[in-house]
Amino acid sequence: MSIYIVRMDHPEGIEWNTVVREHVLYLKELIKQGKLLASGPLKNTPLRAGFLIFRAETRDEVQMMVKADPFARENLIAHLDIQEWDPLFGQLSALSSHLTVDELQDLVD
Repeated sequence: MSIYIVRMDHPEGIEWNTVVREHVLYLKELIKQGKLLASGPLKNTPLRAGFLIFRAETRDEVQMMVKADPFARENLIAHLDIQEWDPLFGQLSALSSHLTVDELQDLVD
């Protein structure tokens, strides 16, 4: 399993308010399934935006989960960025590959 960081930006307008509750309920279901580790809004951004941390086998799996999100269904994603991430250090290090350059390998949690 890999970890993916997703940034989701939303267009301006009141439509966001009509879908946000359904969006959060969808995310809570993904959390129950162990597919979403965390999610939350970004502060002080020009558009409404949030980060989501997914656990998935592939980037395509993450894209499918995003595609099933109510925000995607309602065309309320203005920008989407999906990046694979390896949390080598800190509270999520148990989910990492534990592989790094030789010079740092002894520091991996």
